[in-house]
This record gives sequence, C-alpha cells and structure tokens, in this order.
Amino acid sequence: MNHRQRFVRTLTGKPVDRVPFIKVFGGTNAIVPRWEEEYPGIGERVDALLGFEGEYRGWLAAPVDLTPVGPDTPEVLEDTATRRVVRRGDGKIECTLKTQDFGYHVLEFPVKTRDDWTRYKDRFILPERPERFGDDWSAFAARHRARTMPVQLTHRGVYGVPRTLMGDEALGYAFYDDPDMVHDMMNTYTDLALDVWETMCAQMKFDLIECWEDMASKNGAFISPTMFREFMKPQYRRIRAFADANDIEIVLVDSDGYIDDLTGLMIEAGVTAMYPYEVQSGCDVVKMLRTFPALGVIGGLNKNVMAHGREAIDGEMERARDLIRRGRFIPGPDHFVLSDVSWENYRYFMEQLRDVVMTTTPAVDGTGDDLPERPQNR
Repeated sequence: MNHRQRFVRTLTGKPVDRVPFIKVFGGTNAIVPRWEEEYPGIGERVDALLGFEGEYRGWLAAPVDLTPVGPDTPEVLEDTATRRVVRRGDGKIECTLKTQDFGYHVLEFPVKTRDDWTRYKDRFILPERPERFGDDWSAFAARHRARTMPVQLTHRGVYGVPRTLMGDEALGYAFYDDPDMVHDMMNTYTDLALDVWETMCAQMKFDLIECWEDMASKNGAFISPTMFREFMKPQYRRIRAFADANDIEIVLVDSDGYIDDLTGLMIEAGVTAMYPYEVQSGCDVVKMLRTFPALGVIGGLNKNVMAHGREAIDGEMERARDLIRRGRFIPGPDHFVLSDVSWENYRYFMEQLRDVVMTTTPAVDGTGDDLPERPQNR
C-alpha cells in the first residue's frame, strides 16, 4: 500500500496497514530560523532526515494560482530588520513582523465598499487568465497522473476569500449591512474555482479538495449556524457536487481555533474531513470522531508539548496512539511549532510519532468507538 492509498483510505474509513506519517504544517523543509543557525544546512534536508512521507505537508497542491487576484509581483514599501511591508497587485498592504511567530497582518484591505468589490471582481476574478496556470502546470500534470502521493484541488475559502478582501471586522458588518455583496463574493469566487478545476481535472485526477477558512477563534466560529447555512452551505454543496462528479472522495477544511461546533455544520454541507483541531483552543478530537463517524481528522496533537521536554512529548504520543486506533485519524501537530521549540525536541517528537505510526493499527469503521478516552496533554 503506498502513501496516496493510505492517506485517502484512512480519511475515508477503509482498511489500511497503517496511517501515513506526515508533517501536516510548515511546508517543505520548514524550520524555526534559529535551527539553521545552530545546525547549518538543516533547512535543506529536514524532511528527508525525519522521514516524512509525501511532499509539502504530506499532500501536495497543484501549481495553479487560485488566489482571487492571481499571480502578482508585490511592491516592497518597507524592509527593515524588524518588519517587511508590501503592497499586493490588488492594493492590499501586508506587514510581516520578522521578530515574532506568525507576525503577519494586513494594514489595508482592498475592499471597503460595494463599489470596491465591483471593481475588484471585474478586474481580478477571471478564470480565463492564463497566468493562473504557471509554466510548471503541464509538466506537473503529466508527472503526477501516475503517482504515489495525494494531490489536492485548492479553494481559498468560502468565508476565507471575503475575509482576505475585507478583514474579519468589516466582513462581520457586511453580513448584515450588505448581505447581497457577501453572497456575491462567495458565489463569484466559487465560480472561479469550479471553472479552473474543470480545466485541471481534464488533465489529471485529484484526491481531495482543500478549503482554507480559518474562521474561528478559541471561542468558536466567527459566524452563527444560521449565517453558515444561509451564506456558506450553498457554496459547499456546489463543491461537494463537483467532488462527486469527479470521483473525489475527500473535501477537507482547514480552520484554526475551536472548530468542534463548526464540524457538524461542515459535514451537513458536504465536507468529509477537517484539521487541525487545536488543543489549546479546547478542541476534542475523541468527541468529534465519536459524534461524527464519517469524519476524517488530520492533526489534533498539541504542538506546545515540544517546548516542555520529553516527558510531555511521551504523554502526547500515547494520546496519538489512542486516536489512531479509533480510525479515520492522521496524527500531526495542531500547527507549526513556535520559536521556543528546540531542534532536539522537534526531532524527538517526530521520531517518536513516526514510531507510533509504524506500530499502531487503525480501526476499521465502527470498531474503535469503545476505546477509553485519554486526557489531552495541555
């Protein structure tokens, strides 16, 4: 059984010899910057050294640009020792703080009014723009028609796209002040995605559709169930219909924060898998796997244990083993590690997780429900 088969079969509840061993977060050879200072060259070989399966996060995205604006060349407005500020081609101004973990924020959003959205839509959200398909696309498709790793179609988010164009606060008001505009933003971008996917699926088969949402804090989703069903569910039903028509079993949603309450709504809308179920936000993977037997889960392990040493890591490994045994679960950190994690602890976490993966047999659907619950390592 190869990695592609294990990935798809695990998340869809089919028998496997074991689950995949994947990175989940961070991208190819991703490291904390100081690791490179301490161990020169580690940033070129960490994935091979730790034995991660698959590419990128453990599954691969095709080189087709599905951001609303498409490929652009940012204008650098400021670049100092502490921060970098750029203006994107659509007018968005972004700032990255170089001295912080996850120090990215937006200084100015491109859509503030209905007129801004009309201009943006007419100028940027065009599926026929050939530059969306980079020079590597045809070669990628030819190379990956026969492959041993999973490859995704990408959706930048039903909520995620309006959020990136307006910001959470302005979008929150727009749901009430201009609901027609919000509907149009979600519908227009999904039209774009479906159109581009048709072209892509004509050249190769895909294993999953991933939608980036990041629509929750530690207190739960940013919108109510009523709002989800009115605004987001129709778009997800279109995505599900496309997946079914193209024999794609997995529709995967990525959202940080407390997503337990969001999970049932996503399943209702046609989603089949979610990640990362952050421990610090209070997510309960055992409850989700019990409550929603058809749900696939990726991640779910507390990344923060890496900062607390081997005893804490060992405790989380026992929890990983329990979760794998329940079925439909691929373990990994619930986000990429922070700068307080040493290379030695990261390596130990991943080497121990690899051993757990290689020596634990996942349940077939319905046979892992009676396992006792192990407390989360917070």
